[in-house]
Amino acid sequence: MSAAFFCQSVGVVMKKTLALFLSLFIFSLSSAETVKLKDGTFLSGSIVSQTEYTLNLNTSYGPVVLNQREVEAILPDKHRVFLKGGSQLVGVIIDLDEFNMKLQTDEGTVNIDMPQIVSVEVYDYEQGETAKQTITQKQIQQQEALAKETARQATLSGTSAATAASGTVQAAGGLTFDSDIEKVFDVKKAEVVNGQVQTVQEISAADIRAQRAAQMSEEEAFLKGISPAKSEEKIQQTAEAARSGKLEKIKKAEAKKAKRPKDANSNKYFAITVGSQTGDLKLDNSKRPGYSGTEPYDVGGNGVRAEAAFLWRLKSSNLWLGPALAITNIPNANFEDLTARKANDEAIALGNPPPYTATDLDVSTSGQMIDLMAKANYYFNPDHLFSFYVTGNIGYRMLSLNYQGVIESTTVNSNGFIASAGLGVETHVDDMMLGLEVQEFFTPYSGQLKDSDSANTVISAKISWKF
Repeated sequence: MSAAFFCQSVGVVMKKTLALFLSLFIFSLSSAETVKLKDGTFLSGSIVSQTEYTLNLNTSYGPVVLNQREVEAILPDKHRVFLKGGSQLVGVIIDLDEFNMKLQTDEGTVNIDMPQIVSVEVYDYEQGETAKQTITQKQIQQQEALAKETARQATLSGTSAATAASGTVQAAGGLTFDSDIEKVFDVKKAEVVNGQVQTVQEISAADIRAQRAAQMSEEEAFLKGISPAKSEEKIQQTAEAARSGKLEKIKKAEAKKAKRPKDANSNKYFAITVGSQTGDLKLDNSKRPGYSGTEPYDVGGNGVRAEAAFLWRLKSSNLWLGPALAITNIPNANFEDLTARKANDEAIALGNPPPYTATDLDVSTSGQMIDLMAKANYYFNPDHLFSFYVTGNIGYRMLSLNYQGVIESTTVNSNGFIASAGLGVETHVDDMMLGLEVQEFFTPYSGQLKDSDSANTVISAKISWKF
């Protein structure tokens, strides 16, 4: 190992230790004292002054003046110190410098080297009192259930209840926050010898985060009344995510999810879609001179379709309604102009030069469709990362086909009602959404386009905003 690398490593460790010391120093300066009243109430704040009769306390709610006869005790803040290896100590920080922390615990004063400390948390007395009451209540319930079971067993065996109860173990009650804080918060205590924390084997940062996440989950589950099975399952998932290096990724994903706009906060929706539309259009030319008895000509193809929609939420539901406008181009198509061909053949038969050149012997077609619609979207899971929905349209289609030949140029029109149904998916990207939509349109064609397929499939990419 080179000297430069060694110095660099030592520098990193010193920087981390100094940063932890500064954070703890500021943390200790900002900590407050807790006053316990004789009626069981806890008040946290800074003691401004006190006399034989009054105590002035500055709390987050403002200054409070207490009668000294109401005060039972002034309690210092309790801290939980997380150590490398997953163990902890609970007590009051009585001294702190950049190398050492002195902690007053129930067993006495403990000296902790700063490099052994992972983090420090403070617990207020109200939380401890709530936990104590919950544990005591559960122990009372267990004792009552045990007494009932003992009496039942005595009845079945024919022995007296007093004799049966003599072999039972009574539930321990009366936990106090001061003397039993480790029991209240289920602390995994560190090994202390002669007032000094023993050096523990270092484990990975992922394992430390996993243990800490698991402990916090247990406490939250305990205080919130979550079932042990669900709590244990969550703990295992969190620990496994930490060990696999995915914990930070999961936290970032959850934070990103929390920043996504809530669907309930929006009532207007604007979307632009661009995609491809199939179009099997058949042009009947049998009534034109020279085309008698011919089959319909294919003048369709896959066209580019663009749509704009503006929707409003229907009250507070997941249903959105509004108008939409779409334009689709009809691709260019060509077929032989039989009328011009016939005129050329007749001229050649009479020994005359043909009146039309080779470039005049084709008919070209192109056009567009315009859809005016009422649109509806219904979202199944609007607040998820990928939001799925069904969509539908009903409206009116105006089709215009340009027929251009050397002998005849005209416009073929076919207007009629349309309806559609489809599925879509959207995902949030900052303030907008990107999506994909697939729809099937149905419309009957008339006139010279009556032989066309009435179904058209549309596949579109989508960008939209809810506001």
